[in-house]
This record gives sequence, structure tokens and C-alpha cells, in this order.
Amino acid sequence: MCVVASRRSIPPELYFIVSALFHYLGPSFAVLLFARVEVLGVAWLRIASAAVIFALWRRPWRTLAALDSDGRRLLVAWGGVLAVMNCCFYEAIDRLPLATVAAIEFLPVIALAALGARTARNGGALALAVAGVYLLSHVRLEARLLGLAFAFANALLFALYIVLAHRVARHEAVQGIDGLAASMLIAAVVVTPFGGLQAARAISDPVAILAGTGVGLSSSVIPYVTDQLAMARLERATYSLMVSLLPATATVVGLVVLAQVPSAADLAGVAMVVAGVALHRGAGEGTDRDLRRTRPYAVAESAVAESAVAESAAVAVGGSSATGAG
Repeated sequence: MCVVASRRSIPPELYFIVSALFHYLGPSFAVLLFARVEVLGVAWLRIASAAVIFALWRRPWRTLAALDSDGRRLLVAWGGVLAVMNCCFYEAIDRLPLATVAAIEFLPVIALAALGARTARNGGALALAVAGVYLLSHVRLEARLLGLAFAFANALLFALYIVLAHRVARHEAVQGIDGLAASMLIAAVVVTPFGGLQAARAISDPVAILAGTGVGLSSSVIPYVTDQLAMARLERATYSLMVSLLPATATVVGLVVLAQVPSAADLAGVAMVVAGVALHRGAGEGTDRDLRRTRPYAVAESAVAESAVAESAAVAVGGSSATGAG
């Protein structure tokens, strides 16, 4: 009772702030780790460590065993997308500022909302986001074409991740975080051929291994738990407005942790994306239960996440709620 009372005494806005900060602190720590471990090796460490934590916590094999063949195929597809998305995300942030990648990641979220609810409001939101992403990307088009390719690939995979996350959340045999835990376990298997060898080369570096585990914890576990605590008590409109500030959060984290100083065009681009996210609306009102079940925050990234920003993903799908991952 004391623990519950103490938890309720903490403002839900504080939980959201912690969630948002760790959602981008995880990737920023990953960028710093690139000096010791190759990019895909860091992606493997992030996914594998998160998979182990979720496995110990949720025992996802029980969920997999209880599913029919269609349910298992759905989780395998979700885990596969999660793995490749995180690889693309990390390859992108190795070449581009964190704020640029984070802003591009929001583009499909708004596009999905515009497709789901064809209104002038969502059309304006999409136009703002596209203009903002153009400002963020055109100045780097010639110098960092590969980085932009990875960033847009990550964004497209994020859109697919949103759709699959929504289907998993609606599956009657999957309860909340158990689906995410199972998909993370599958993602760890899928990512091993790409990043396992690179991670293995760092096995003699305990600092790198520990740091990689920290990236997984800060990118997937802490954001998800604190985000769930925030969603349980925040009003839908308040939550949606706070989500719109996430690209700005990425800018601040990139500046403080990675010394990535944004230009005037960068700031204008981020502001346009923030305005677009704040302006757009999903196709329906949804329920609080849908909101809690369809939030794929833990990745990456993300993630989900990883992420991100998986955190705002469910806004655009079916209007069932208000990030990941890379």
C-alpha cells in the first residue's frame, strides 16, 4: 500500500519526462559506444540485453506456446521488423545528428494518421512534417546520403512496426507487455547474424559489454515502464501534446550528450515536425485500455524504443491512443 501511495504521489508528467529522456539517452549512449564496438554490434547488445531482461521478467516463451500459428507468425514478423529497424536506426545515428533521425522517424506516424483520418487538420500536419524533414535533410543530402537512406528506411520500418504492434495488441491471446517481450526475444535471434559477430569481438572488453547492457536498459526497459505509469494517469489530450515535444527532446539530448549543435535550419525543421505531431489526430477516440495496450514504447528507439519513437506510434493506427529503435 505504501508503495502504491508513493507512486501515486509522483506527478505523471515526471514519469513522462523520465521516459522521454531515456528514450533518447539510450541512443546517445549508443553513439558514444560506437568508438568501442561496431554499430551493428551495439544494436545486438541493445536488443539482446533488453530481451534477457524482458525474458526474466515476463517469461515470453509461455506467450509463444499459447498462441496459434497465425499469432506466432505475427510475433515473428514484429520481432523481425524490430531487429532490422534498430539496425537501420543505429546506422543512421552513426552518420546523422540524433535530432534529424528522430524527426524523420515521426513522418510515417503523421502520414498514417492522415490516411486513417482524411481531414484538413491532418493534411496540414503532414505538410508541416514534410517541410520540417526537408529542412533537416536537404542540407545533408550530398554529404550524408547513406545516413539519410538509413534514416528513411528506419522511418518506413517504424510505420510497419506500428501496424504490427496494433495487430499484436488486438490479439486476444497476447496481454500487454508479453507481446513486446516475445518480439524482443525473436528480434535478438534475427539480429544475431548481422551484429552477433561484431558484438563478440568486444567480449574481452567488459566496459563495452556493460555499456551495451546499459543501452538496452535505458532504451527499452526504463522508458517503457515509466511511460506506462504516465499513461495510466495522464489525460489523452495532455499525453498527445507531450508526445509532440519528443523531437525537441532529441535535439536537447543530442546537444548536451553528443555536442551536436543544431543550425537555424535544423531548429526550424524540428519545430515544424513538433507542430505537425501536435496538430495531427487519429481516426477515432479509442479507449484507455487501447491506449495502454498499443503503446510500443520500449523499442526503439524506438525504439520500440527502440524505437522509439515508438512511443507515439499507436496514435496513428485506428485512433486507439496518443516514438524506437533503433
